This record gives sequence, C-alpha cells and structure tokens, in this order.
Amino acid sequence: MGAIFGAGVGLALYPVETRWVFPLMVVAGVFGGWLWAMIPAILKTRFNTNEILVSLLLVYVAQNILASMSIGLLRNPEGGGFPGSRNLSQIPAMSNPELIPGTGMHWGVIMAFVVVIAAYVMLQRHILGFQIKLAGQAPKAARFAGVSPSRLVILCMGISGALAGMAGLFEVAGPSGQISIDFNVGYGFTAIIVAFLGRLNPVGILLAGLLMALTYIGGELASFMLSLPAAAIQAFQGMLLFFLLAVDLLTNYRIRFGTRKEVA
Repeated sequence: MGAIFGAGVGLALYPVETRWVFPLMVVAGVFGGWLWAMIPAILKTRFNTNEILVSLLLVYVAQNILASMSIGLLRNPEGGGFPGSRNLSQIPAMSNPELIPGTGMHWGVIMAFVVVIAAYVMLQRHILGFQIKLAGQAPKAARFAGVSPSRLVILCMGISGALAGMAGLFEVAGPSGQISIDFNVGYGFTAIIVAFLGRLNPVGILLAGLLMALTYIGGELASFMLSLPAAAIQAFQGMLLFFLLAVDLLTNYRIRFGTRKEVA
C-alpha cells in the first residue's frame, strides 16, 4: 500500500522535475502503510481479533488493489495498453537510485540500519520499550501498572505499517521501478519468518533478513544451475521457521513417553 500511495503521488505530479517530489512520495508511502496497518490495529483493540491473521488476510486484498491500479488508475498511458505504471526508476525526480553503483544499495538500506538502531535503543533503553514488552507479555499486569495495551497496539502497528509503507515506496522507486501486477513477491510472509528467526530482536532481525536474502539469491542461482523448482527454496525457508518453532517447543516442554496407568 505504501508503494501504491507513494507512486500515486509521484505519478500525479508527473512531469514535474523538482527535488521535493521524492520526499513527498516517501511521506505518502509512510501514510499509506500507516493507514493500512490501522485496520488490524483497530480490530485488535475493539474486537480482540488476531492481528497476524488479519494482516495476512489483508495481503490478498492489497494484491487485488495493486492489480486493479496497475491496469487502471496508475497504468502508463504510453504503455500500449499493457498493465503497469510508468517506470519510476527512469524518472530522475521519482527514482531511488543506487548510492554506490553496482552494489544495489539505495536509501532503503540506509533507512533499515537507522531503524534497527532506533528500535534497539527504544526497546532496550527507553521506558516505552519496557511498556511494550510488559503489555505484550502480561497485559493484565500492564493495566495495573497504568499502561494501556490498546494504545500501545495502535502505536506499534502504526509504526510498523509506516515503516512497511516506506519500504514499499523504496522498492517501487528503485529495484522494481514500477507498479505492476507481479510487484508483490511475498515480502509480507517472508517478514514473519525473519521476525521469528531474529527472535523479535532488532539486531537479530537484521541478521535474519540478511540470511533470508542469501536464500533468495542462492535459490535463484541453484534454480539456474541445478534446475531446482522455486518451490524447493520456499520449502527450505518454511523449514527454517518450522525447526525454530520446534526448538522453542522442545525447550519449554518436555515430551515423555510412557504407558497410561489403569485406575482400579
């Protein structure tokens, strides 16, 4: 949604060439992600729904909105009727170019490091981080301590959605280049695996993200050299999460085998 909002603002201003276009696109992307994240956040606070399930279901809604935009409102009028918007990466005022040519490093990478540092400091050194942990682990205790879990849910979901929207904008203005039907490649589902692999720690999530990136890059190479199907790489990524959850289960619980005693 951040990609749609950000690209929409940029394309609405086309062909304006000014340095303020890209910052406005970033702001629009942040707003789009925040607005979309408010749906599961409000449902969580009002009806106690599962925010993870609602967010995953909304992915399919977002995909359909993305597809309709690529063949409708945001379609390139000079594209000969083909779906997809103008190539933002070829418009200087809207592009998110590589900071170091040949490395693939753009502003999204820089922002990722900044966000990791800020999140680590907030969660480990700030009272807000303590309140977030308390509300997540013991909501009743948080209420007794004067902390509102509902407000923290709104805050955390809003920040998460805003950052996701920013990431979507950086992607559509950089590597992807345009709004298209196949723009979404399942980053939302991968993010869940990354979060659990990183043990919900900002630094761990950064390292887990690098690991998952290696599986994507290595998977493409393996598919080309060994003729492996793409599903094999996805299965490997799923197994990472499965084994990690199994470790948590076997650490917290002890499995015992025995016979049931008959009651006389």
